[in-house]
Amino acid sequence: MRRLNLFSVLFLAALLLLTACGGGGGYARPAQEKPHLLSQEQAGPPTPATTQAPETPSAQNLRPVKVGILLPLTGKDQQLGQSMLKAAQMALFDVGYEGFELIPRDTKSSPQEAAAAARSAIAGGAELLLGPIFSESVAAVKPVAKQSNVNVIAFTTDWKHAGNGAFVMGFLPFDQIQRVAQFAAAKNVRSVGVLAPTTDYGQITLSAFQSAAGRNNMQLTATERFNPQTREIAATLRQFARYDQRHPNGQPSNAPAPFDAVFMPVGGDSARTIGNMLTQLDLPPSRVKRLGTGLFDDPSLSQEPGLEGSWFAAPSPGARSAFERRFQQSYGYTAPRLTTLAYDATALAAILAKRGLQGAAGKPGFDAKSLMNPNGFSGIDGIFRFRPDGTAERGLAILEIRRGGISVIEEAPKTFQAAPLN
Repeated sequence: MRRLNLFSVLFLAALLLLTACGGGGGYARPAQEKPHLLSQEQAGPPTPATTQAPETPSAQNLRPVKVGILLPLTGKDQQLGQSMLKAAQMALFDVGYEGFELIPRDTKSSPQEAAAAARSAIAGGAELLLGPIFSESVAAVKPVAKQSNVNVIAFTTDWKHAGNGAFVMGFLPFDQIQRVAQFAAAKNVRSVGVLAPTTDYGQITLSAFQSAAGRNNMQLTATERFNPQTREIAATLRQFARYDQRHPNGQPSNAPAPFDAVFMPVGGDSARTIGNMLTQLDLPPSRVKRLGTGLFDDPSLSQEPGLEGSWFAAPSPGARSAFERRFQQSYGYTAPRLTTLAYDATALAAILAKRGLQGAAGKPGFDAKSLMNPNGFSGIDGIFRFRPDGTAERGLAILEIRRGGISVIEEAPKTFQAAPLN
């Protein structure tokens, strides 16, 4: 524990983040710890992101508050679940207070077990639920929580489960698309081709980009869908690239590219294949910029020549890198990407509990109004706030794949000031 506390002090001094608490059969923050929390205010001039509010003596006299965290602690996803629990414990040591307790419950591997975990946490006194991770489990937990008038901050990326007492904290594509479209337009990208998979994700990102393009005065000059389950996409890409029209009889041509950029909401092997095949079809990155979603936030893609210079929007990696180093030093392995969600959610819960109990209402700030504070909150993945529909809005950086790495080329915003809720 002494080792973890040392990292906590260094981490806080470097990052000045908001945070919270951790759990086993129930975890509470040691009374001798002196946390610092970061608040982001919007009334009048925003509080600078370097402002720290030390814990007041009265915080040690606040009534106990329990928060449940629902994770797969056994079964096929236990490594992810256990890692997220460790991140929540880090938040507990950093910002939690003596009366704040995190009670973990095992969702195991089915929606039914997730619902049982929610019932157990609520029966144990949980006034807020963090998690679960997977879409089907969130769907099973929502009615259980609603029946007890307990709100849920879920880690899923399935935005369809947001609302009616559930707040979805996962990384969603909508803000990513708006941010990268706005940036591309500012860099004189005027025409875009869209190449989207025939999946629900492909459809929603296609629709979102169409809307974002319209708002930013960009024209969609080509749209193609492809089946991501097959590698036989050469004909689709050839048609999309208008290769035969630009190269009659297969001869070299000075015909202009059909668009300034291509939006491709894919990752992994699909991104590699498409990026390199477009180059083979005489649309290299030097002629046609690649635009992506957060699926491009993958170091393995940075080695692909066909994706050189790609732009995408994602949380700034600076704070996350420090967290990942700390996690590695504390636990001896690399933190899975989703662990930051558990840290930030636990942090948010602890801060809302403390603020609420110290306020006029005298109860934890776990109600919808407090959770949807338009000023937002600052975490490892940057600033965020919940919209009225329960989805998370995030302040994102613009990143570029560049020479075998991923670089920030425009920093994420530090405040939601002058940014109305969508």
